[in-house]
Parts: sequence; C-alpha cells; structure tokens
Amino acid sequence: MPRLVAFNQVTLDGYFAGANGDFSWGHKDKGDAEWNAFVAGNASGGGVLLFGRVTYQLMASYWPTPMAAANDPVVARHMNDLPKVVFSRTLDQATWSNTRLVKGELVAEVRKMKKAPGEGMAILGSGSLVAQLAQEGLIDEFQIVVNPVVLGSGRTMFEGVRDRLGLRLTNTRTFGNGSVLLCYEPTAP
Repeated sequence: MPRLVAFNQVTLDGYFAGANGDFSWGHKDKGDAEWNAFVAGNASGGGVLLFGRVTYQLMASYWPTPMAAANDPVVARHMNDLPKVVFSRTLDQATWSNTRLVKGELVAEVRKMKKAPGEGMAILGSGSLVAQLAQEGLIDEFQIVVNPVVLGSGRTMFEGVRDRLGLRLTNTRTFGNGSVLLCYEPTAP
C-alpha cells in the first residue's frame, strides 16, 4: 500500500502561508549547499505528487519554465517528470506535464489510490488537502520544516481539522540555515 507523506514548510508561529498567501519567506539562500542537497534528495524520491488547485497553479507557473531549469535544474527536472494529481472542482484542465485532474471526491479518490499498487505519494503545500486527509487518517507521515521567521498571521495547514490529531515524533534534522525538519506519524486516536 503506498504511503502518503505531507511535506510543508511553516513559520515559527505555525503558518504555512502568509495572510495574503505569500510563501516567499520559505525561500532559502541559493548558496546553502546543505539545504540544496536536502531539497534535491527529496525531489528525486519518486512517487506521485498531490496538489490542491492553488498550489498546483503556483507550481505549474514556475517549474516548467526556463527560469526554474536555470535556478534549480535537478528539482525542476524531477518536478516536471513526476506524475501529479491535482484535485479541483473549478479547473477545466491540467496542462503541466504528467498531471491528472480529479474533480471528484478527494477522500474517496485518495483511499482508492492508497489501495492500488505503486510508489508513495506526497502532498506539497496544499493545506486544504492536508487538513481534509489528516482528519480522515489518510496521511502516513508529516514532514514539517520549521523556518526561523515569524509572520504574526496567516494560514495553518490544519485549518478545518475538527478532531484532535495525535502525532509521534519519528525524526528531526537541523540545518545550518536555522530551519528544522520535524517528522511525525499519526498515533491511534
């Protein structure tokens, strides 16, 4: 059964997006070799990427561009080559390479995907997907990078979660840029 991992960067005060949807605080120094190696390693992990509409449109507007290929060639190649699924009731088509558009029920589709043979899946960003799928017990691991910045307001990736989610810390990693990776698995309710 494929595992589903949610990967997000958050601020020290717990926001994955600023009040106006801004993610610029998550960009790291391009000269940070340790961070760049981590990102390239994550991007080459394989599997299927899952997106909500907003994150999909943001990613699709950058990764297939010549600027992405010049700035982050390894990550751009993997992002463009990996299979992707975008969940949206409003998009008419998904034009980014290797992308399938799903207009149906998110939870039912992900349950079906988890029962099918295949590689793992990862949610990048897409807070509404994270909240809905976490509430249903469909996320196997949360990989959260805490950034040394405070926004004061914004959106959490768990907005809309109705019931408490218990988590168990499974791994940590501290980076020279001040960011900390925290890996959690859900515990039984």
